[in-house]
Amino acid sequence: MKIIHFADLHLGVENYGRIEPSTGLSSRLHDFLAALDELVDYALEKRVDLVLFCGDAYKTREPSQTQQREFAKRISRLATAGIPVFLLTGNHDMPNAIGRATATEIFDTLAVKNVYVANRPETYKIPTAGGTIQVVALPWLRRSSLLSREDTKNLNIEQVNQRMQEALTQVIGSKAASLDPTLPAILAAHVSVGTARAGSETLMSIGQEPVLLLSNIALPAFDYIALGHIHKQQVLSESPPVVYAGSLERVDFGEENDEKGFYVVDILPVGKDNKRRVSFEFHPVKARRFLTISVNIAADDTDPASVVLAAIAAQAEKARDAIVRLNISLPSSLEGQLRNNDIREALKETHFFTIAREIQRETRLRMGNRTAEEVTPLDALKAWLESQKVPPERQKVLLEYGQKLIQGQEAP
Repeated sequence: MKIIHFADLHLGVENYGRIEPSTGLSSRLHDFLAALDELVDYALEKRVDLVLFCGDAYKTREPSQTQQREFAKRISRLATAGIPVFLLTGNHDMPNAIGRATATEIFDTLAVKNVYVANRPETYKIPTAGGTIQVVALPWLRRSSLLSREDTKNLNIEQVNQRMQEALTQVIGSKAASLDPTLPAILAAHVSVGTARAGSETLMSIGQEPVLLLSNIALPAFDYIALGHIHKQQVLSESPPVVYAGSLERVDFGEENDEKGFYVVDILPVGKDNKRRVSFEFHPVKARRFLTISVNIAADDTDPASVVLAAIAAQAEKARDAIVRLNISLPSSLEGQLRNNDIREALKETHFFTIAREIQRETRLRMGNRTAEEVTPLDALKAWLESQKVPPERQKVLLEYGQKLIQGQEAP
C-alpha cells in the first residue's frame, strides 16, 4: 500500500508576491498551487493508494472563492482517478464560531466520492486499490469540544492546556485500542508534539495551544503517525514512524533553508513475525527559493555601492527567480553614497526583493547631562568603578591613587 502524506498547504499566503498579468492572481498563489500540482502528478503517475492531508488547507478561516476553486480542482483530479483523499481539519481551517462550516467541509456536504473529511476524532475504514486501511483522525480541536466550562473554571492557560493534553491523550488511546489489528492503521493528527523543532507556524498560530508528548502518540497500534501543524519536515520516531511532512511551499524567510515536499509511505503486508514493514521517503518539490544577502560595509570603504553590487553578483545564480532579502549594514557617513537605482537594477532577475538598511550611527557616552568630552578623567574613573560594583572603601583608595596619577604624581 503506497500513501502520500502532506500537510500545511496554506493557500492564500501571498507575501513577497506580485500580480500576474495573465491571471490577475498573486504569483505566490501560483507557487503554492504549482507545488500541489507536483504532488498530484506524482500520485497519478505512481497510482498511489491514498493521499493523506494533515490539515491547514488555507491561510485563513475564510478563504476566497478562487482559492477554494483551485484547491477543489486538484482534489477532484485525484478523486476522479479513483485515488481516495483524506482531508484533516487544521487550526487554520476552523471557523471562528461553532455553527459555521470548516474550510473543507464542502466536500463532505456534497458527498464527493473518494474524499473523506475529518472534523472530529473518528476512525475511518477507507477502501483503496491496495486494500482497506484504518485512519484515526485527530483534527485540531477546540477547547470547548474537549472540556466543559466547569472543567476549566478558575484555571490559568497553562493548566487548561494541561487538561487539553490529557483529554487528547485519552482520545488517541481509546481509538488505538479499538483498531482492527488485521488491518493497517495510521494516526493522522494536526497537533504540536513537544520534541518537534518549530518553524514559521509559530508566527501564524492562533493563540496558545496544548503540546503532546511523543510517547502519547507513538503507540504500537499504529503503523505510521502522520502529523501536520509544524512547518519543518522532520521525523520524530522511527518505530513506529512519527513524521511531520512540513509545509508544502516556503511561507517566509524563517523557512529559507528548509526543504519542502511530501512523504511517500509504503506499508507492506504482515511478515512471518506478524509485523508490518513500513518505509517512508521524503520527496522534495520545486519550492520558490528564499535567499538572504547580507553586506557589511566598513567605514573605510571608498565605494560602498560597489561592495553591495559585488555581493549581489556573487549570488546571481541563486538570486534568479528567488525571493531575496538584501540586508545592508553601513556607517551613517556612507549612507548617501549608495546608488539605489544600481542596486535595484542588479536585483531585476529576482522574483521579488526587499532592501533593508541598518545605519550605524555614532554614539557618545553620556554621564547625566554631560557628554564624554565634558567629563573629567576622575569622574570617568569614578563612574567606571561604580559600574563594576567596586565596594565604596575600595573605590576611595583607587580614586586617591587615580587622582595622583592623573596629576602626574607618583603613588606612595
